[in-house]
Amino acid sequence: MSDPIHVIVVEDDQSNRQSYTKALSKEPPVGPGYRVHAFDSANPAIEHLRCNPEVSLVITDLMLPGIDGFGVLAAVRAIDPDIGVLMITGHGSDTTPHEAKAKGAEYYLAKPVDLGVLRQLARTIVEKRLASRERDYWRHRLGEKFGHLVGRSKSMETLFRQMEQVAPTRSNVLIVGESGTGKELVANALHENSPRRSERFLPINCAAIPGEILESELFGHEKGSFTGATGRKLGKFELADKGTLFLDEIGELPLDMQVKLLRVLEQREFMRVGGTENIKVDIRLIAATNQDLETGVEQGRFRSDLYYRLKVVTLSIPPLRERAEDIPILANHFLQTLARENGRESMRFSAEALKALLTARWEGNVRELRNLVESLVVLVPSEEIRMADLPEEYAAETTVSGAEGPVSTMVEIERQAIFRTLEQTGGNRTQAAELLGIGLRTLQRKLKEYREAGSGDPDP
Repeated sequence: MSDPIHVIVVEDDQSNRQSYTKALSKEPPVGPGYRVHAFDSANPAIEHLRCNPEVSLVITDLMLPGIDGFGVLAAVRAIDPDIGVLMITGHGSDTTPHEAKAKGAEYYLAKPVDLGVLRQLARTIVEKRLASRERDYWRHRLGEKFGHLVGRSKSMETLFRQMEQVAPTRSNVLIVGESGTGKELVANALHENSPRRSERFLPINCAAIPGEILESELFGHEKGSFTGATGRKLGKFELADKGTLFLDEIGELPLDMQVKLLRVLEQREFMRVGGTENIKVDIRLIAATNQDLETGVEQGRFRSDLYYRLKVVTLSIPPLRERAEDIPILANHFLQTLARENGRESMRFSAEALKALLTARWEGNVRELRNLVESLVVLVPSEEIRMADLPEEYAAETTVSGAEGPVSTMVEIERQAIFRTLEQTGGNRTQAAELLGIGLRTLQRKLKEYREAGSGDPDP
């Protein structure tokens, strides 16, 4: 049986305190039930919280003897920002709900309290916190596994989960994505998290090798098999035995080579060019393409039998423009890494420069972003990268597409980036500000402006 959800209730009125406790105990959330710890003042409740990290929710009255509800809220946020807070009062004003939300309370209830609403809100907060903690767990776990891949968007989290499932298997993998999205990084991460990690990972770009020598590169050749073959050469398949072979740009493979590759995948053996003996190999094949192979099959440019042999498992890497929330995270990651390599650890982006990067189209994807950051590290003399330091094509206001569709203004892009980052950090504003490259006070001011403008609150 699952452990119960621990809840603290702080209410000086005994009747209300008992009512809240009974209401929560009467209707537990799906799964484990509630274990309620009720207190008539703030100090013992805060002390209990310090000693019991398993608490998920604090329900507090605003008007309390000694430390009031806002004091309880501040203590909760200082002890553990991940704990949900529901504030109740019969003495509030029109500004109290806004103040409670601004200081970190999820919800606000006025007395007399509808116990059904209390139960529903408690359930909502608890389920949200449990989901947030699960996301944090997976992100930490996946971050350790795939440390060279950076991204906190939902699409990248989905990719990481798929990679964790696929990596330990023997299955062939087809990675699809636009140029510059990091297909080789994904392939290498799959190898490093597989039982073959102690063996070789050999990449080969099918588009970079002329067709007449590609066969020799893949399968090797015997001495004298063609003009210039002065000795035996081992091909990539043979060198990658027991390991992983990565064929990038598989869509550029000539049709005659597609036939030979299919035979190797089916028979697990091949013959060197000019050879007479079959050579058995044990490899895992990972292929990648930026083309639509189904269209290639329809047009006769790619064999259908090879296509279906390759796509046992297909991993799709989203283009950067469809995960705009990852742009500031990636930009700061590259800046920290490249600045450190160049002895310029104190470099940073201004808030305006980061906003401008959010609006770029990024046709070259993550590779383009990294190359831009490297050029800025080399060329910008000051410690802060400002809007004026960006090339004209990045400083100009454009339109990008995020997870929620087209975004037409810089203000809206900024708002979405802030809300998504807050969701990804479980509402932790300090972490969100750090990831966005802005100050905490700036983030708080922005959130206040959004509320006053009626453009919504982040819902982590």
